[in-house]
Amino acid sequence: MKTLAWLVIVTVCSVAAAEKSLIADGAKVEVLGDGYEFTEGPAVDKVGNIYFITDQPNDRIVKWSTDGKFTDWLKPAGRSNGTYFDKHGNLIACADEKNELWSIAPDKKVTVLLSDFGGKLLNGPNDLWIRPDGNLYFTDPLYPRPYWKRDKATQQPGQYVYFFEMKSRKASPVATDLKQPNGIIGTPDGKTLYVADIGASKTYAYDTTAAGPLENKRLFCEMGSDGMTMDAEGNVYLTGKGVTIFDKTGKQIQNIPIPEPWTANVTFGGKDRHLLFITASKKVYGVKMRVKGAY
Repeated sequence: MKTLAWLVIVTVCSVAAAEKSLIADGAKVEVLGDGYEFTEGPAVDKVGNIYFITDQPNDRIVKWSTDGKFTDWLKPAGRSNGTYFDKHGNLIACADEKNELWSIAPDKKVTVLLSDFGGKLLNGPNDLWIRPDGNLYFTDPLYPRPYWKRDKATQQPGQYVYFFEMKSRKASPVATDLKQPNGIIGTPDGKTLYVADIGASKTYAYDTTAAGPLENKRLFCEMGSDGMTMDAEGNVYLTGKGVTIFDKTGKQIQNIPIPEPWTANVTFGGKDRHLLFITASKKVYGVKMRVKGAY
Protein backbone atom coordinates (compact mmCIF):
# COMPACT_ATOMS: atom_id res chain seq x y z
CA MET A 1 0.00 0.00 0.00
CA LYS A 2 2.88 2.35 0.76
CA THR A 3 4.33 1.69 -2.69
CA LEU A 4 0.96 2.37 -4.33
CA ALA A 5 0.52 5.59 -2.35
CA TRP A 6 4.00 6.73 -3.39
CA LEU A 7 3.17 6.05 -7.05
CA VAL A 8 -0.06 8.02 -6.76
CA ILE A 9 1.78 10.97 -5.22
CA VAL A 10 4.46 10.92 -7.92
CA THR A 11 1.83 10.67 -10.67
CA VAL A 12 -0.18 13.57 -9.26
CA CYS A 13 2.94 15.71 -8.90
CA SER A 14 4.00 14.89 -12.46
CA VAL A 15 0.59 15.87 -13.83
CA ALA A 16 0.63 19.09 -11.82
CA ALA A 17 4.11 19.95 -13.12
CA ALA A 18 3.00 19.28 -16.70
CA GLU A 19 -0.03 21.49 -16.25
CA LYS A 20 2.16 24.34 -15.04
CA SER A 21 4.27 24.32 -18.20
CA LEU A 22 3.05 26.73 -20.82
CA ILE A 23 4.90 24.85 -23.56
CA ALA A 24 2.79 22.40 -25.55
CA ASP A 25 3.26 18.74 -24.74
CA GLY A 26 6.31 17.35 -26.52
CA ALA A 27 7.28 20.70 -28.03
CA LYS A 28 10.87 21.92 -27.95
CA VAL A 29 12.60 25.18 -28.75
CA GLU A 30 13.80 25.06 -32.36
CA VAL A 31 15.94 27.29 -34.57
CA LEU A 32 13.70 28.82 -37.24
CA GLY A 33 16.37 30.90 -38.97
CA ASP A 34 19.99 31.96 -38.54
CA GLY A 35 22.80 33.91 -40.16
CA TYR A 36 21.73 37.28 -38.77
CA GLU A 37 23.67 39.81 -36.71
CA PHE A 38 21.26 40.75 -33.93
CA THR A 39 17.58 39.95 -34.29
CA GLU A 40 15.04 42.26 -32.64
CA GLY A 41 11.60 43.89 -32.77
CA PRO A 42 9.17 41.15 -33.90
CA ALA A 43 5.57 42.12 -34.67
CA VAL A 44 2.70 39.90 -35.81
CA ASP A 45 0.18 40.88 -38.49
CA LYS A 46 -3.51 39.93 -38.52
CA VAL A 47 -2.93 36.57 -40.25
CA GLY A 48 0.00 35.48 -38.10
CA ASN A 49 3.02 36.46 -40.21
CA ILE A 50 5.87 37.95 -38.21
CA TYR A 51 8.05 40.88 -39.23
CA PHE A 52 11.33 41.33 -37.40
CA ILE A 53 14.48 43.38 -37.55
CA THR A 54 17.55 41.46 -38.60
CA ASP A 55 19.26 44.21 -36.75
CA GLN A 56 20.25 47.80 -36.99
CA PRO A 57 23.69 47.20 -38.58
CA ASN A 58 21.98 45.29 -41.43
CA ASP A 59 19.12 47.80 -41.45
CA ARG A 60 16.38 45.57 -42.83
CA ILE A 61 13.06 44.10 -41.82
CA VAL A 62 12.53 40.42 -42.59
CA LYS A 63 9.16 38.71 -42.92
CA TRP A 64 8.55 35.23 -41.55
CA SER A 65 5.44 33.76 -43.17
CA THR A 66 3.14 31.24 -41.54
CA ASP A 67 4.45 28.67 -44.04
CA GLY A 68 7.89 29.02 -42.46
CA LYS A 69 9.54 31.03 -45.24
CA PHE A 70 11.76 34.07 -44.71
CA THR A 71 11.91 36.99 -47.14
CA ASP A 72 13.40 40.46 -46.99
CA TRP A 73 10.52 42.91 -46.63
CA LEU A 74 12.11 46.35 -46.31
CA LYS A 75 15.67 47.59 -46.70
CA PRO A 76 16.77 50.12 -45.63
CA ALA A 77 14.37 50.37 -42.71
CA GLY A 78 15.45 53.43 -40.74
CA ARG A 79 17.44 51.12 -38.47
CA SER A 80 14.16 50.25 -36.82
CA ASN A 81 13.99 48.57 -33.44
CA GLY A 82 10.65 47.87 -31.74
CA THR A 83 7.63 47.48 -34.03
CA TYR A 84 3.89 46.89 -33.71
CA PHE A 85 1.02 46.62 -36.20
CA ASP A 86 -1.92 49.00 -35.96
CA LYS A 87 -5.49 47.99 -36.83
CA HIS A 88 -5.07 49.35 -40.38
CA GLY A 89 -2.16 47.05 -41.16
CA ASN A 90 0.53 49.71 -40.86
CA LEU A 91 3.74 48.67 -39.14
CA ILE A 92 4.56 51.32 -36.53
CA ALA A 93 8.31 51.36 -35.96
CA CYS A 94 10.80 52.95 -33.61
CA ALA A 95 13.17 54.17 -36.33
CA ASP A 96 16.44 54.65 -34.52
CA GLU A 97 18.53 56.03 -37.38
CA LYS A 98 17.18 59.54 -36.79
CA ASN A 99 15.35 58.81 -33.51
CA GLU A 100 11.92 58.92 -35.11
CA LEU A 101 8.59 57.16 -34.94
CA TRP A 102 7.47 55.76 -38.31
CA SER A 103 4.32 54.33 -39.85
CA ILE A 104 5.15 51.89 -42.65
CA ALA A 105 2.13 51.18 -44.86
CA PRO A 106 1.50 47.75 -46.45
CA ASP A 107 2.85 49.19 -49.73
CA LYS A 108 6.00 50.17 -47.75
CA LYS A 109 5.38 53.88 -47.94
CA VAL A 110 6.92 55.54 -44.87
CA THR A 111 5.29 58.34 -42.91
CA VAL A 112 7.27 60.01 -40.13
CA LEU A 113 4.89 60.36 -37.19
CA LEU A 114 7.31 61.97 -34.75
CA SER A 115 10.79 63.42 -35.24
CA ASP A 116 11.43 65.34 -32.04
CA PHE A 117 10.00 66.43 -28.72
CA GLY A 118 10.07 70.05 -27.63
CA GLY A 119 12.19 70.89 -30.65
CA LYS A 120 14.95 68.50 -29.56
CA LEU A 121 15.85 65.01 -30.69
CA LEU A 122 14.52 62.08 -28.74
CA ASN A 123 17.04 59.72 -27.15
CA GLY A 124 16.01 56.91 -29.48
CA PRO A 125 12.51 55.39 -29.46
CA ASN A 126 13.04 51.75 -28.59
CA ASP A 127 9.81 49.83 -28.12
CA LEU A 128 6.08 50.54 -28.33
CA TRP A 129 2.60 49.20 -27.68
CA ILE A 130 -0.61 50.32 -29.40
CA ARG A 131 -3.78 50.64 -27.33
CA PRO A 132 -7.17 49.39 -28.58
CA ASP A 133 -8.12 53.00 -29.41
CA GLY A 134 -5.14 53.35 -31.77
CA ASN A 135 -3.03 55.59 -29.56
CA LEU A 136 0.26 54.28 -28.27
CA TYR A 137 2.98 54.33 -25.63
CA PHE A 138 6.69 54.14 -26.43
CA THR A 139 9.92 53.99 -24.47
CA ASP A 140 12.81 56.36 -25.17
CA PRO A 141 16.04 55.12 -23.53
CA LEU A 142 19.48 56.35 -24.56
CA TYR A 143 21.66 53.80 -26.35
CA PRO A 144 24.30 55.78 -28.31
CA ARG A 145 24.70 54.29 -31.80
CA PRO A 146 27.88 54.35 -33.92
CA TYR A 147 25.86 55.32 -37.01
CA TRP A 148 24.37 58.46 -35.45
CA LYS A 149 25.45 61.74 -37.00
CA ARG A 150 24.05 63.58 -33.98
CA ASP A 151 25.53 64.34 -30.60
CA LYS A 152 25.63 61.04 -28.71
CA ALA A 153 24.47 62.71 -25.49
CA THR A 154 20.80 63.10 -24.65
CA GLN A 155 18.99 66.31 -25.56
CA GLN A 156 16.02 65.36 -23.40
CA PRO A 157 16.02 65.82 -19.60
CA GLY A 158 15.62 62.10 -19.02
CA GLN A 159 14.79 58.66 -20.37
CA TYR A 160 11.01 58.65 -20.43
CA VAL A 161 7.93 56.72 -21.44
CA TYR A 162 5.74 58.75 -23.80
CA PHE A 163 2.09 58.65 -24.77
CA PHE A 164 1.47 59.39 -28.45
CA GLU A 165 -1.96 60.53 -29.62
CA MET A 166 -2.22 59.31 -33.19
CA LYS A 167 -4.75 61.82 -34.54
CA SER A 168 -2.94 64.94 -33.32
CA ARG A 169 0.51 63.33 -33.53
CA LYS A 170 1.29 64.81 -30.16
CA ALA A 171 3.62 63.13 -27.67
CA SER A 172 3.70 63.69 -23.93
CA PRO A 173 5.89 62.10 -21.23
CA VAL A 174 3.89 59.91 -18.85
CA ALA A 175 6.64 58.18 -16.84
CA THR A 176 9.68 60.30 -16.00
CA ASP A 177 11.12 58.53 -12.94
CA LEU A 178 12.59 55.40 -14.54
CA LYS A 179 16.29 54.78 -15.03
CA GLN A 180 16.19 53.20 -18.50
CA PRO A 181 12.76 52.10 -19.77
CA ASN A 182 12.88 49.51 -22.54
CA GLY A 183 10.32 46.74 -23.03
CA ILE A 184 6.63 47.67 -22.97
CA ILE A 185 3.34 45.81 -23.39
CA GLY A 186 -0.28 46.31 -22.39
CA THR A 187 -3.33 44.19 -21.74
CA PRO A 188 -5.81 43.62 -24.58
CA ASP A 189 -8.44 45.73 -22.82
CA GLY A 190 -5.98 48.63 -22.74
CA LYS A 191 -6.36 49.16 -18.99
CA THR A 192 -2.95 47.99 -17.76
CA LEU A 193 0.50 48.87 -19.08
CA TYR A 194 3.70 47.02 -18.20
CA VAL A 195 7.01 48.85 -18.55
CA ALA A 196 10.40 47.24 -18.02
CA ASP A 197 13.05 49.47 -16.46
CA ILE A 198 16.01 47.48 -17.71
CA GLY A 199 18.44 49.90 -16.11
CA ALA A 200 17.00 49.22 -12.65
CA SER A 201 16.23 45.51 -13.24
CA LYS A 202 12.54 46.01 -12.47
CA THR A 203 9.23 45.91 -14.30
CA TYR A 204 6.29 48.08 -13.27
CA ALA A 205 2.56 47.94 -13.92
CA TYR A 206 0.42 51.04 -14.40
CA ASP A 207 -3.24 51.83 -14.87
CA THR A 208 -3.85 53.74 -18.10
CA THR A 209 -6.26 56.62 -18.57
CA ALA A 210 -8.26 57.66 -21.63
CA ALA A 211 -6.22 60.85 -22.01
CA GLY A 212 -2.92 58.97 -21.77
CA PRO A 213 -1.39 59.65 -18.32
CA LEU A 214 -0.47 56.64 -16.21
CA GLU A 215 -1.70 56.03 -12.66
CA ASN A 216 -1.16 53.65 -9.76
CA LYS A 217 2.43 52.66 -10.47
CA ARG A 218 3.34 49.42 -8.71
CA LEU A 219 6.23 46.98 -8.85
CA PHE A 220 5.34 43.97 -10.98
CA CYS A 221 8.56 41.98 -10.67
CA GLU A 222 12.23 42.31 -9.79
CA MET A 223 13.47 41.89 -13.34
CA GLY A 224 13.99 44.18 -16.30
CA SER A 225 13.47 43.21 -19.92
CA ASP A 226 14.36 44.06 -23.48
CA GLY A 227 11.22 43.06 -25.38
CA MET A 228 7.94 41.80 -23.90
CA THR A 229 4.69 40.07 -24.82
CA MET A 230 1.62 38.53 -23.19
CA ASP A 231 -0.45 35.39 -23.64
CA ALA A 232 -4.21 34.95 -23.53
CA GLU A 233 -4.09 33.88 -19.88
CA GLY A 234 -2.57 37.21 -18.83
CA ASN A 235 0.97 35.94 -18.31
CA VAL A 236 3.77 38.39 -19.09
CA TYR A 237 6.88 37.29 -21.00
CA LEU A 238 10.20 39.06 -20.32
CA THR A 239 13.46 38.61 -22.20
CA GLY A 240 17.19 38.77 -21.53
CA LYS A 241 18.50 35.43 -20.28
CA GLY A 242 16.06 33.35 -22.27
CA VAL A 243 12.35 34.03 -21.86
CA THR A 244 11.04 34.36 -18.31
CA ILE A 245 7.30 34.16 -17.73
CA PHE A 246 5.36 35.77 -14.89
CA ASP A 247 1.71 35.33 -14.05
CA LYS A 248 -0.57 38.35 -13.69
CA THR A 249 0.35 38.69 -10.00
CA GLY A 250 4.06 39.06 -10.81
CA LYS A 251 5.03 35.53 -9.72
CA GLN A 252 7.64 33.82 -11.89
CA ILE A 253 6.18 30.60 -13.26
CA GLN A 254 8.58 29.48 -15.98
CA ASN A 255 11.83 30.17 -17.81
CA ILE A 256 12.53 29.05 -21.36
CA PRO A 257 16.31 28.78 -21.85
CA ILE A 258 17.66 30.00 -25.19
CA PRO A 259 21.25 29.03 -26.17
CA GLU A 260 22.33 32.56 -27.10
CA PRO A 261 24.15 35.37 -25.25
CA TRP A 262 21.04 37.55 -25.26
CA THR A 263 17.35 37.09 -25.97
CA ALA A 264 16.14 40.44 -27.24
CA ASN A 265 12.43 40.10 -27.95
CA VAL A 266 9.46 37.81 -28.27
CA THR A 267 5.94 37.64 -29.71
CA PHE A 268 3.25 35.11 -30.56
CA GLY A 269 2.57 34.28 -34.18
CA GLY A 270 1.45 31.62 -36.62
CA LYS A 271 -2.08 31.07 -37.89
CA ASP A 272 -3.32 29.97 -34.45
CA ARG A 273 -1.06 32.30 -32.43
CA HIS A 274 0.42 29.34 -30.53
CA LEU A 275 3.97 29.82 -31.83
CA LEU A 276 6.23 31.74 -29.48
CA PHE A 277 8.63 33.53 -31.84
CA ILE A 278 11.90 34.50 -30.16
CA THR A 279 14.56 36.86 -31.52
CA ALA A 280 17.94 36.13 -29.97
CA SER A 281 21.29 37.40 -31.19
CA LYS A 282 22.17 35.80 -34.54
CA LYS A 283 19.15 33.50 -34.72
CA VAL A 284 15.39 33.35 -34.36
CA TYR A 285 13.75 30.53 -32.41
CA GLY A 286 10.29 29.15 -32.06
CA VAL A 287 8.41 26.87 -29.70
CA LYS A 288 4.79 25.76 -29.75
CA MET A 289 2.93 26.85 -26.64
CA ARG A 290 -0.05 25.39 -24.85
CA VAL A 291 -1.43 28.91 -24.59
CA LYS A 292 -1.99 31.36 -27.43
CA GLY A 293 -0.92 34.96 -27.65
CA ALA A 294 -3.03 37.76 -26.20
CA TYR A 295 -3.27 39.50 -29.59
